[in-house]
Amino acid sequence: MMPYLRRLFSQELSPAAQGDFLGCLQQAPNVLATGFPGAPALESLSWLHNLAPCFPLRGDQIQVIHEPKHFYETLVQRIGQAKRRIVLASLYLGTGQLENAMVQTLRHSLEQQSALRLNVLLDFTRGTRGILNSKTMLLPLVRDFASQVQLSLYHTPDLRGMTKRLAPPRWNELLGLQHMKVYLFDDAVIISGANLSNDYFTNRQDRYILIEDKPLADFYAQFIERVQEFSLAVAPDASEGLHRNWRILPYEGTKEQFIQLARKRISDLVQETFQRQTQTKDQNPQADTWIFPLLEMGQIGIHHDSVVTKRLLSNCVSGSRLKLATGYFNLTQEYMDTLTHKCLAQCSILMAHPNANGFQGAKGPAGGIPAAYTLIAKSFYESLVRRKQNHRVNFFEYEKPGWTYHAKGLWYYLPEALLPNLTLIGSSNFGERSVNRDLETQVCLVTANKDLSQRLQAEADRLYDLSQTAEREIVQRPVPRWVQAVVRIFRNFF
Repeated sequence: MMPYLRRLFSQELSPAAQGDFLGCLQQAPNVLATGFPGAPALESLSWLHNLAPCFPLRGDQIQVIHEPKHFYETLVQRIGQAKRRIVLASLYLGTGQLENAMVQTLRHSLEQQSALRLNVLLDFTRGTRGILNSKTMLLPLVRDFASQVQLSLYHTPDLRGMTKRLAPPRWNELLGLQHMKVYLFDDAVIISGANLSNDYFTNRQDRYILIEDKPLADFYAQFIERVQEFSLAVAPDASEGLHRNWRILPYEGTKEQFIQLARKRISDLVQETFQRQTQTKDQNPQADTWIFPLLEMGQIGIHHDSVVTKRLLSNCVSGSRLKLATGYFNLTQEYMDTLTHKCLAQCSILMAHPNANGFQGAKGPAGGIPAAYTLIAKSFYESLVRRKQNHRVNFFEYEKPGWTYHAKGLWYYLPEALLPNLTLIGSSNFGERSVNRDLETQVCLVTANKDLSQRLQAEADRLYDLSQTAEREIVQRPVPRWVQAVVRIFRNFF
């Protein structure tokens, strides 16, 4: 079986038929960049209005969460307070004590609020790995509250046929995952890169932002519901089958038809939201902050977040600053080329030191992953040196004893700005998986609110203060030969 797996995972995924996802936004009449009312300094970012729905709000509607413990406490508190809806979208739910306590809080809220609806979207392969898993953790809720709970497991359409039958657990996760992290409670939504498991609640550093805004919460609730339509629905008897609104299993029938229908469901929602938000853009005169939700679903031919991210990187002007963070340094070649040749900002890239990498010390081939990320970073740094751009791009590695690092996103500072004017936050690691294999979402937040900018600056400072410059270490750190060989074959899969 191993020779088969090697052939399988050394091949590129067949690309999904490319629909003009961004083109659908331009079908709305009078959709020209309208800028940011009351914030002329942000005019150079007005192009965002043409590439994503915009949700104007006030900076005091946003809470920046710093610590894993506070993240967990906020989740449990919001679950206990929810009256109408809870939406949890994550890669998986852990099986430890903290996760059990969260499930019990969900149970209590469902018992107390008969009108409360719980929608959970997890990844199929990750969520069913092992005997005790995410699905078994939530199945009692599905059984006891069948009319209130919808548990869905996203199954990539690329895992089918011989591959589905032969690929063992963990290996089958290489082909693509549901990687989005969206946690929604009534009219508040947390956008994060953190999963729902013990490490992310205790000593695995990530980023988390809580936004109190009904229109944005409505959008994300509808978006997750549409992804649930083409995911597998878990029944009270533990079986997995079609959603009531869907007719094609992701691993049977015609893959192209599944992709086309799934893409249309998402594209239609984004277009409808784009047009509605454009028509109501002037109804919040107190707005000083603007949220643009970005989606990336390469498996079904939707490339949105990556287009906006590349445009942002290429539009960074001389005198501006950019801080980019990723839990796993494996930037796409397109991102690296853009940073090298088109981005004029002074760039600081933050990543995990091998000691802060979640794979450090893992058994088997996974134990070589930290070295693989070092090799990729070294290759990029040496490319910058050859092109005489290394003076403009600096590398930092996060290390905190007893902690691992998983934070990702970026902070952008316009020329002469002391505080960030823009941040990207969400699930994307800016790597090959994020663009081509996994389902991702992040928000682009633009703000003229000084207090919010200060809080975003404090967030960045907390992360960078626990880092050290890393160029010399990256170049000198030894990388086993077998890791060098594997990276050439498997780079697009991690």
